Amino acid sequence: MSSNLPGNSNYPESSKKNNDHEPFGDLMKTMNGFFLEKPVKGFLQSIDEFFKTPFPFQGFAVDLIEKENEYIVQAELPGVKREQIHIDVYSNYVTISVNSQDIIIEENEKNSYYSKQKTIQKASRTISLPHHINEKQVKATYQNGLLLIRIPKQKGKRIPIGDE
Repeated sequence: MSSNLPGNSNYPESSKKNNDHEPFGDLMKTMNGFFLEKPVKGFLQSIDEFFKTPFPFQGFAVDLIEKENEYIVQAELPGVKREQIHIDVYSNYVTISVNSQDIIIEENEKNSYYSKQKTIQKASRTISLPHHINEKQVKATYQNGLLLIRIPKQKGKRIPIGDE
């Protein structure tokens, strides 16, 4: 009487080695092939690039410096073009907005593919001042990635307190 148990002469040794060596080998090869294919690989690379620099100017450094006659708002915006910066003045607030739109076109005739990426990034900071701002007197300069906004202090009228 013979059976198909391992160790029995009727059980093929080659299939015993393959089954014991790596039971999920074919599945792992299939999964590796899937992630190495161009569409999936390109998608995964774009996700990696996103997490390297998700929002370059998501928040930018802003300092408010008070001088005797003026306030100076200083914003660090390295790599930003002048035309991407917008300054708005409302009552006693100054808002600095940065809008960036980049279009990257990649074309490879050899491998017959065309790629177009469009990224739009926005960031803004609002600075509150203790008095109303006269927008006609506000001056701004931008040089070497440093934005300076000069806001003159308003002189109010001091009211004396008298006896009744």
